[in-house]
Amino acid sequence: MDKPVRRLVLKSGAALFAAPLVARFARAAEYRIKIGSDTPPAYAMNVRIKEAAERIKTRTNGRVEMNVFPNSQLGSDMLNQVHSGSLDFFLSSSQLAVPLVPACALPGLAYGLKDTPAAFKALDGDVGAYLRGQMEKVGLFAIPAMMQGGWRQIISNKPIKSPDDLQGFKIRVPISPMWVSQFKALGASPTPISINELYTALQTKVVDGAENYPSLLYAMKLYEIQKYLSMTNHMWDGYWILGNQRMWAAMPKDLQAVITEEFTRSVLAQRDDMVKVDAAVPDQMTKAGITIINPDRETFRNKLKQAGYYAEWREKFGPQAWALLEKYTGPLG
Repeated sequence: MDKPVRRLVLKSGAALFAAPLVARFARAAEYRIKIGSDTPPAYAMNVRIKEAAERIKTRTNGRVEMNVFPNSQLGSDMLNQVHSGSLDFFLSSSQLAVPLVPACALPGLAYGLKDTPAAFKALDGDVGAYLRGQMEKVGLFAIPAMMQGGWRQIISNKPIKSPDDLQGFKIRVPISPMWVSQFKALGASPTPISINELYTALQTKVVDGAENYPSLLYAMKLYEIQKYLSMTNHMWDGYWILGNQRMWAAMPKDLQAVITEEFTRSVLAQRDDMVKVDAAVPDQMTKAGITIINPDRETFRNKLKQAGYYAEWREKFGPQAWALLEKYTGPLG
């Protein structure tokens, strides 16, 4: 765990034990906070954020009341809702923030970050600080600690063993430029579709396959309609607790501190959850009838190099952001 994040959690723990007991919710809520999510209700991030909401309500004596709306209940445009102020928080994949904050594509560069510890070292460190600085320029902010999304793989009805198997392959991707660019460079036909439409899109053959975290693919029961899971590890992604800056600035500092501490506590618990979940999912997928494919990932990386993918994104990100990323990845492209 990065030291600044660890210090915040330790501080939070001390505050919890030092706080005097108070009558529960002795006053009506002064702040009613809505949190949107595009993942299923039982997914770890939603469970942990709901726990944080309960702790925040207790610690603030009912002054702050939070409600979590999972599974895209608030629609597919939650980023814009947060930006406008009609939604307070969105549990946002870094890539989904790209329309407003282009630099948020940085962590998802294909075959960039080497492993999960490297990812969190970067995002808990100066890469994360840089991205949050970019968010502030457009009226957004994020809790410093980022939740684990994980390594993304491809689910399909045919085995994907090399980039050749992706030629003309219609793959559902989130509505974000990084995914479209990556799969075009690999020879596929990326099709941006909202996640709440994914099951139907696969079932009706609008797309041939999809890519995502295996834990989410399993939670969405895509094993019911697909046959193969190709462990391409083509991208790492994490989730910001993304908020509206005006809403946050209007909140008293003491409440900001409690919310930040409790969200951070839940983020770190969610990271631990995902280690266990990710370890168990391949077995669960196999038992559900999915065949696991372990392709040579270097063939995918080489294909991206040949297609000019890394040169394209080096130019888009600019030298400052690229140098920050390479600090954790080594030379790219």
